[in-house]
Amino acid sequence: MREEILDIATRDGAMETFVCRPERGDPCPPVLMLMDAPGIREELYDMARRLGTAGYAVILPNLYYRAGRDTKYGPDVLTHGSDEHKRMRAVRTKMTIPPVMDDVQAMFAFIDSRPDIKKGPVGTHGYCMSGPYSLAAAARYPDRIAAAASFYGTWLVSDAVESPHLNLGKAKGELYISCAEHDELAPPDMVKELKRLFDGSGAKGELEIHMGVHHGFAFPQRWCYDKPAAERHWERLIALYRRRLG
Repeated sequence: MREEILDIATRDGAMETFVCRPERGDPCPPVLMLMDAPGIREELYDMARRLGTAGYAVILPNLYYRAGRDTKYGPDVLTHGSDEHKRMRAVRTKMTIPPVMDDVQAMFAFIDSRPDIKKGPVGTHGYCMSGPYSLAAAARYPDRIAAAASFYGTWLVSDAVESPHLNLGKAKGELYISCAEHDELAPPDMVKELKRLFDGSGAKGELEIHMGVHHGFAFPQRWCYDKPAAERHWERLIALYRRRLG
């Protein structure tokens, strides 16, 4: 793999971004990998590398950059009440969809500036808090996002004016929404309502519920890691990108 960490200029500052791509096959189709709430860490870099080996230029930004450079957290970030968890939550709770859409636009400009990254359709997938961002990007930039996936996205149906369930029908690309059977952040009633709205929206794609697994099942270092479901996640994601990006 070829890897680099660089800053992408946005209207709010410099967004530190991990970029990886195969050693061969330029220009590579671009995909945006949007982080979960615990933030940027080696686990996510490894997942980006795995996707890169399938032939994609993977762009993984630190979406917490507005809060400064000190937004990478220690291993106890998921331990409720820990100092790292409190520090992360202080940033996470301020996150909303509109500024992230500005970041996506900045990533488009970055892609277009790079001769080693293929111009044209872009894929995006988000985990946890970024599931809504991925789906929102497909609706906000329908002529650019050809494929968008959400893996155990949180609060995909909410009272927020920018809630992604409101704009599913605006997406022209193919959507894939992956939900865990056990997920306090996307409980069964919410998923049922989302499925109803998705089916009625006219959007291309599917919503799939993975039975017997918990929120976070695709992360190898998470307590709830489930290898069969995690491998299914890779199968679904790469097949989606193959169909829509090549």
